[in-house]
Amino acid sequence: MRDFTANALEVIRSIPPGKVMTYGQIAACAGSPRAARQIVRILHSMSAKYDLPWHRVINSKGEIGLIEPVGREMQIQLLEAEGVTVTPGGRVDLEACLYVSRPAVE
Repeated sequence: MRDFTANALEVIRSIPPGKVMTYGQIAACAGSPRAARQIVRILHSMSAKYDLPWHRVINSKGEIGLIEPVGREMQIQLLEAEGVTVTPGGRVDLEACLYVSRPAVE
């Protein structure tokens, strides 16, 4: 596993219940600020294997990034179960819920 991927997994695992991080924020903390799309790939391919809290990751606008209805609804339900308010349009208040992690790589 590459360093970036291992760092990204560590950052994703660090997101506490009731908080969210953005794809770009995770990429920056993992050592590659321009690799937000790679975070999407990591979540897609590794969430089950590494038991990642994938539902706590949203886009930079504070929106649920999933388009597929079943996955989108599951993410909303998981976030709401942790106390995160999600608007009917699928948006989270970043001021209230954004988790700021220290960079995994310095």
